[in-house]
Amino acid sequence: MKRKSTIIFLVFIAFFGCNSEKTKSEKIEFVDNLHTAVDSAIIYEAVYYPDTSYKSIHIYLALCDNFYQGIIPVNPVIGNGQDPDNNLYWGAGYGLRAFFRKSKEWKRVRFEKPDSIILERIIYKHVSKNYYLIADAYNGKYIKQCTEDFLFSVCGSKKDTIIIDSTVIGVAGFSNLVAYMGHDGLMDFTLEDTCNNVDNKSRDVIILACISAAYFNDILKIAKANPLVLTTGLMCPESYTIHDAITGYLNNETTEQIRKRAVKSYAKYQRQSEESIEPLFVSGFH
Repeated sequence: MKRKSTIIFLVFIAFFGCNSEKTKSEKIEFVDNLHTAVDSAIIYEAVYYPDTSYKSIHIYLALCDNFYQGIIPVNPVIGNGQDPDNNLYWGAGYGLRAFFRKSKEWKRVRFEKPDSIILERIIYKHVSKNYYLIADAYNGKYIKQCTEDFLFSVCGSKKDTIIIDSTVIGVAGFSNLVAYMGHDGLMDFTLEDTCNNVDNKSRDVIILACISAAYFNDILKIAKANPLVLTTGLMCPESYTIHDAITGYLNNETTEQIRKRAVKSYAKYQRQSEESIEPLFVSGFH
């Protein structure tokens, strides 16, 4: 602990003292370079504050995985949780990467392959609003890590930033809307850590996973979240649903209007009636 305190002190001195005359871009470069020197918790304490003129949406997606997840097996080609290119929830036709590539509302600004846990990260910018969308594709083997990272972001204990065009953008717990897509891992495992809200901020939440209203309800209450779209039954978390729900969100529609968009989109692509899909999507706590 003494070592960390010393590093934090030196970081503050270096940034706010010796660098007091630096330009904004130089300061940002300094912050970015700290990634390789000290851990993110120390960086956050020192200088990680996002530009609030931009808002963000962070989507945590666990790749579909026949082997590591308790799902009804799908075709092995689309059910390989270590192959984002062909995965049902990511690279396949209605997967997030494929679907958003065709969207007229979002423009891709960055593509990354972070590590063996988050296999791919794509960052999008909305074409007309000051919103960024960050989508993380987690290796299907690490669905528990994905679920935890999502929930820790919802309760505010996990915060991070990214730098785009010399602008610091808040992600994870800094995001306005935090979403999860994939298999409902809480059917298979329990979380060791609690998700108590740490900053008294209520974040909007969408969870596209089977029976998410029942499995996440109590956790979201503790996290002081605002559930916009949850599910009551089995479903396929392909990306048309969240794409259209987010459109309503950015248009400042009511929670009910956003839920209705989810119903309409899912019914359209699943080729079912809206009446039959209506009970599948809910908002709020239950």
